[in-house]
Amino acid sequence: MSGRGRWIGGINPVDAAVSQGAGRVRRLWVDRKRDDRRLRTLVEQAEAAGIAVERVTAKALGRHLPELRHQGVAAEVVDGDTLDESALIDRLQGLDHEALVVALDGVQDPHNFGACIRSAEAAGADALIVPRDGAARLTPTVERTAAGAAQWLPVATVNNLARTLAELRELGLWVVGTAGDAPQTLWSADLRVPVVLVLGSEEKGMRPGVRQRCDVVVHIPLAGRTDSLNVSVATGVCLFEALRQRATAPVDQSSGGG
Repeated sequence: MSGRGRWIGGINPVDAAVSQGAGRVRRLWVDRKRDDRRLRTLVEQAEAAGIAVERVTAKALGRHLPELRHQGVAAEVVDGDTLDESALIDRLQGLDHEALVVALDGVQDPHNFGACIRSAEAAGADALIVPRDGAARLTPTVERTAAGAAQWLPVATVNNLARTLAELRELGLWVVGTAGDAPQTLWSADLRVPVVLVLGSEEKGMRPGVRQRCDVVVHIPLAGRTDSLNVSVATGVCLFEALRQRATAPVDQSSGGG
């Protein structure tokens, strides 16, 4: 099996990887002292897919995943659908539906990143984009937080997020940024067209150069005293507002992105 390998842990991430077969998983390590039904099922699926299964000590598992609650199972996987700028463009050009993409500008916390991946995959997003510098990477903690979604959602790592957004605009995608000071609400934005939802870090929000590439910037209306949402919560709100709009009304081809 070719490709760069890395270790992931936790029942859900490993189960999602195993479901993709031996082309995705090099080997499975299982705590030799654990023998519950869920783990037995996972081992049976791995063996049926031709994946080598090894019974090891908890200490051995901990060496590969020292900072993760691995639940007694780890897998060495080949990096999956990780895209660069060119592959991202090719993927979006080949869609047979209105694109739904998330771009995270400067999200560094691995738990937030993992939760954003989980929301994006659950909403059926076509890709998630992050800048190469100053952002979280796919790590065991991210994979564990994403609960398996990182095995399914293509993640594009780009050198220059502002430039990538400009290229997506040229493809006809509507770039919708989010910021607390935006005059327009999320509810008023047309998200039925091909769209990129851009969310910045909690501390600084979108960088000025990224914000300038947006066709529109919106805010999520809040009813309580809290003045902001966690970025992963905001990501979910935006994504599922897009799904709501797409499920309830047809696209007006005379308006929208680009």
